[in-house]
Amino acid sequence: MKKYMSVILIMLLLLLSACSNKTAGDEGSTGNSKNPSGTITVWGWDVAAATMKAAVDKFQKQYPDVEVKVEDFNSGDLYDKLTVGLAARGSGLPDVVLMEDERIPGYLHQFPQGFLNLSKLGYDKYKDSFNLAKVAAVQNEESDFIAAPWDIGPAGVFYRVDYFEKANVDPNSIQTWDDYIKAGKKIKEATGAKLLPIDIPNYDGVFQMMMQSQGLSYFDEDDNITLQSKEAIRSMDVIKRLHDEDLILNNKGWDGLVTATVNGSVATVPYGVWYAGTIMDQAPDLKGKWDMFYLPSFDGGTRYANVGGTSMMIPSTSKNQSAAYAFVEFFTTDRDSQLLGFEKYGLFPSLKETYNAPQFTENNEYFSNSMIFKKFADIVDKVPQINVNENLAKASSLTSNAQAAILLESKSVGTSLNEAKKQLENELKK
Repeated sequence: MKKYMSVILIMLLLLLSACSNKTAGDEGSTGNSKNPSGTITVWGWDVAAATMKAAVDKFQKQYPDVEVKVEDFNSGDLYDKLTVGLAARGSGLPDVVLMEDERIPGYLHQFPQGFLNLSKLGYDKYKDSFNLAKVAAVQNEESDFIAAPWDIGPAGVFYRVDYFEKANVDPNSIQTWDDYIKAGKKIKEATGAKLLPIDIPNYDGVFQMMMQSQGLSYFDEDDNITLQSKEAIRSMDVIKRLHDEDLILNNKGWDGLVTATVNGSVATVPYGVWYAGTIMDQAPDLKGKWDMFYLPSFDGGTRYANVGGTSMMIPSTSKNQSAAYAFVEFFTTDRDSQLLGFEKYGLFPSLKETYNAPQFTENNEYFSNSMIFKKFADIVDKVPQINVNENLAKASSLTSNAQAAILLESKSVGTSLNEAKKQLENELKK
């Protein structure tokens, strides 16, 4: 009996030893919050992925025991893989994923436990490092960080300096949308160019910029639909007036937009700051012929909005959360890494301390030797905070339909926006 008990005791000790060794091995492979180690996989796309790859060297100087594998996908493929992985409760997911801000509410709604709460890991200490509108875009309803801010897209109106000069239009005279229309008529008469491009059936981005400048999205702070608000009606009224004056070029998609920019079919392009990189890349021979002024305003509204932006999230299934958080924290708050993306790829950082760098304060030869990026940086804190929820894509699609009905089928603004509101209400009931 004693011999039998001794055998059992030895087996238990061996088992405990094995468990102890396994635990120690796990700690050694992932480290801890202060000294993370091991391997993490990061998902991104295009120039964003390239920026992350370029930032790895500096990150590893601070965290030499962490290996970072950045995987570059087409953004559509990334979201498909992410959705499938989250639905499968973590199968095949990365440790860190890049996400467009407008998609964050939808993913949080569909997968409420899908991502780590970064506030619980200490990210709240960086709250004042970013503007309020960006912070709101990456927080949940409890004001916790679910994503870490990366790039943003403060908006302005890129314009052809030579066209304005030929038409004797001073860009500083354009303060309101009425001024903008008046200038557009003079420019079209003098140059033959339309004032701005809009993919009428598919893109309501100008409408969105107008709404944000007035402090609204498709939904107010209580999630009420705003498509019948005075702000929405007067925004679409202006777009209709632009169309009635034959000042809108109905371009087809991204390629149509770039073509219109390059071939001189339009005199202005209202868009996010990141479009500056596209202009410089696609139209190098137009150096010195472009510049920027702020969006026109409505009475009682601002001249500021944001177009686009991405942030970083950590799927809750990550097996190396310490290293994942270390990378997210470093990449979104390290000044050099933020400037790297801006210098090499035109990604405008959300980290406010970067805005005193020479890259932002120098005159830019391409844009008529103006301090164009300082002008964008100066408005980051002025962009109104708006409510973007999980139904943005549905609202945008229905608003684009309404825009097409108004401009291409001559339907009234009030009727079309009311129909879009009712359709959206029905969609949300499903």
